[in-house]
Amino acid sequence: MSSKPEQKETHQANGAVPGDHLTSPEQGQLAEPSDFLGPDGNGVEAVVLECRANAKGVREDDALLENGSQSNESDDTSTNQSPEPASPLKETSFSIGLQVLFPFLLAGFGTVAAGMVLDIVQHWDVFKNVTNLFILVPALLGLKGNLEMTLASRLSTAANIGQMDTPKEFWKMITGNMALLLVQATVVGFLASIAAVVFGWIPDGHFSLYHAVLLCASSVATAFVASLVLGMIMIGVIIGSRKMGINPDNVATPIAASLGDLVTLALLSGISCGLYKDLESKFYVNALVCALFLALLPIWIFIARKDSATWEVLCSSWEPVVIAMAISSVGGLILDRTVSDPNFAGMAVFTPVINGVGGNLVAVQASRISTYLHMSGMAAESSKAAPWKCPSPCSTFCSSDVNSRSARVLFFLVVPGHLVFLYTISSMQGGHTTLTLIFIVFYMTAALLQVLILLYIADWMVHWMWGRDLDPDNFSIPYLTALGDLIGTGLLALSFRILWLIGDRDSDVGD
Repeated sequence: MSSKPEQKETHQANGAVPGDHLTSPEQGQLAEPSDFLGPDGNGVEAVVLECRANAKGVREDDALLENGSQSNESDDTSTNQSPEPASPLKETSFSIGLQVLFPFLLAGFGTVAAGMVLDIVQHWDVFKNVTNLFILVPALLGLKGNLEMTLASRLSTAANIGQMDTPKEFWKMITGNMALLLVQATVVGFLASIAAVVFGWIPDGHFSLYHAVLLCASSVATAFVASLVLGMIMIGVIIGSRKMGINPDNVATPIAASLGDLVTLALLSGISCGLYKDLESKFYVNALVCALFLALLPIWIFIARKDSATWEVLCSSWEPVVIAMAISSVGGLILDRTVSDPNFAGMAVFTPVINGVGGNLVAVQASRISTYLHMSGMAAESSKAAPWKCPSPCSTFCSSDVNSRSARVLFFLVVPGHLVFLYTISSMQGGHTTLTLIFIVFYMTAALLQVLILLYIADWMVHWMWGRDLDPDNFSIPYLTALGDLIGTGLLALSFRILWLIGDRDSDVGD
């Protein structure tokens, strides 16, 4: 018989104790102490480890925390193992920047294309005669933050924690979330049209039933079709990134916006233009379009109700989505009042760019922090686990924490990214503004200030929601992207007005 130290080392080397040594053959319960007595009556030391399922879960979490690393360090189970929360995401600044850079540029070029489209369609008859459509623009473009980015963040977290590993779990997650997305898109599109009618009616004191129905039909149809297309793209992106060993949090949310602004704005322009032609002669067409999409709501609700997780989100996530839509509509009101002035017509091409870039970057950060909190196993009920006070700017941007590191990377992408986008707009002769040095300085100041504010708010908001037992994947991104629309549009409008006041005629603002 081997000695006690040899037996202990054998158990530790294997990493697990055979199940028949730990349980009784009849009941499957833990063995009595007498079962571990040697022939001479002396006790044999045994190391009791976690069950195989728990050990497997630990190994899967460790693999995810290494971003797909194949390291076997987590297989080494020792007596010092404790159920402490998993370690933070082990990513370097270079790896974060490398994974974020391509989808960030792709999303940015999508916003540039959307800006070029908006610069063109602002001169169409439907936008000239129904100026309330400008109020819809930030609200509907913000759907990628309210809905698509929330979907991407939710599915990224589910994929990272292993909730989409089996075909049954995968299809249940996909069908439920797509039905949820269509319900939210239809309702938010309808509410956005009401907000556009109200915000347009209050300042002018003029109400048109024809225009109200046109806004409703255009908004609901655009929101539904855009969310359907972008939702399917998101599912493909997350599946592909997981198979390639890329963290979905780094790529899913920017790609959600890469075609989001362009597709949404193109749909809004085309649908509203088509419906406007039949507005007076065939008024019933607008009403039928609106009624058709609203009539489909019970079907999507029925499908979403089959999954308890999506049903819970459907019942509890309306507050952030509706409030975010209202915030974006205020930004739309600023855009409407600014672009309607011929002196500031050049602002249209830059609005989707600055709003899209800010929303994309803060969505990446919010999604990363949310996944960090889910994977680290922090208990929401522990008051020490989440900060209840606003974090200091130093802890948000200057600490060694992985989330602070990603915030610095995202912030440093602002200037080079916007320079590329501005050069692209200038090369395509978009807008009515020449890119002078003073214009670039004002524009970059607005963009940097916008992202700085958003990243700081994200650091506080995600942790605050986690401490309040609210899932940040469902609640934080709508608020953050809507604030990005409002802050970006406000700062850009302020920059254009200052440039006009100081007489920067070289930039041809408003020509």
